Amino acid sequence: MSHSDPDAPIFPPDLPGPEAFTDVRAAVDRLCLLYDGATQHLCAAFARALTGDVPARRVRAFYPEIRLTTTTYAKIDSRLSFGHVSYPGTYGATISRPDLFRVYLEQQIGLLMENHGVPVSIGISDTPMPVHFAVANDAALSVPQEGAAEFTLRDYFDVPDLSTTNDDIVNGTWERGADGLAPLAPFTAQRVDYSLARLTHYTATDPEHFQNYVLFTNYQFYVSEFEGFARRMLADETSGYTAFVSTGNAEITAPDAPLPMPARLPQMPTYHLKRADGSGITLVNIGVGPSNAKTATDHIAVLRPHAWVMVGHCAGLRNSQSLGDFVLAHAYLREDRVLDADLPAWVPIPALAEIQIALQEAVAEETQLDGFDLKRVMRTGTVASVDNRNWELRDQSGPVQRLSQSRAIALDMESATIAANGFRFRVPYGTLLCVSDKPLQGELKLPGMASDFYRSQVSRHLMIGIRAMESLRQMPLSRIHSRKLRSFEETAFL
Repeated sequence: MSHSDPDAPIFPPDLPGPEAFTDVRAAVDRLCLLYDGATQHLCAAFARALTGDVPARRVRAFYPEIRLTTTTYAKIDSRLSFGHVSYPGTYGATISRPDLFRVYLEQQIGLLMENHGVPVSIGISDTPMPVHFAVANDAALSVPQEGAAEFTLRDYFDVPDLSTTNDDIVNGTWERGADGLAPLAPFTAQRVDYSLARLTHYTATDPEHFQNYVLFTNYQFYVSEFEGFARRMLADETSGYTAFVSTGNAEITAPDAPLPMPARLPQMPTYHLKRADGSGITLVNIGVGPSNAKTATDHIAVLRPHAWVMVGHCAGLRNSQSLGDFVLAHAYLREDRVLDADLPAWVPIPALAEIQIALQEAVAEETQLDGFDLKRVMRTGTVASVDNRNWELRDQSGPVQRLSQSRAIALDMESATIAANGFRFRVPYGTLLCVSDKPLQGELKLPGMASDFYRSQVSRHLMIGIRAMESLRQMPLSRIHSRKLRSFEETAFL
């Protein structure tokens, strides 16, 4: 079998060099051209290699990139939390899947041009594209496991590189390179590709189906209710919803169309009620636990949603609460621990007024209660999230004391993780929980009690989440993407 010569020249695709653009659509068209040229080059060479036609030299292609250079300290309208850079310099971002992100890219590039009055440069970066991510766009190709192919993969093609697949930018730990280039976007192209692949694996739906408003739940009971709502919306020609997508990318556009049942559910079953402009609602059943909550939000974050909200169940901690009451989180006690290395526990996670108001108004609308009467069914306060589902079985003196000192009114395993990752990734977040048990008062979640509770409350709770999302959809992006989520030196892109 042949081996590539490490001293032989790289075999790259023949693509245009850097060019300045003042037209947004033309700029994104060039990104698409460069990206498609790179992936087609890698896919063609890889397909030949799988049939025994191993290349004589290393095959390499690079991600496209956007660059912006500004030389002025002139202050940009600071009311907007995105769309501009803070200091003179050169900024860049590697780009993956410009077809998927076209609306986002046109919006972000357009704001840069408008705010700074300079063109953007579109060219080829120096970041190699891993063959795994290139062939992900070709259903006929897949990368075999190490040793399964007749050739050594790394001798001929680039593989994922952890040095460019990380959260250094969003975590605020990135360091300026020798070229002085600062980040223009919160994620690198490899980081985006990594998460797109993970999303497909965990949710069994393609990233193209995800909508800009995401509901998380920790129970499968909500799914049938969501499907029922989706079918009602598809029957209403004025609703604006165009399709419903279920596990395995099964898609319906008619209200009475059948949906096949999958042989087995993925780890995080996900469902999408779509609108033509992507402003529909995605429901993700993340299951139980902070690890799942982190995994889901780590990957969905690269899609840059406009809001995500947790609508799960919780333990009520106050005797005055009743099963079925709602809890609107305005603070979080983080004992979930999964994000401590990325976002220390001393970092406060603020409540976002825009999300809080949308959720409270949705509760009022759904329950037909308002003002002081709303307190009958909803409490606002601190939600504690823990990493031990059976915390009640341990010595309760320590945990209960901390819960009391924090003024916590509810406890779950996911909400603080979702809110903290929303803060970390600059995705507007919120939490509305429903009390399903009261362990400190001896009302445990037992089978009979739970079934009655689920039957009466799931539909109402889900509708509140949907109403809140539909309200947020009407809000200008400049308002919902709060400056509270932005730090001293932020990327220009959302």
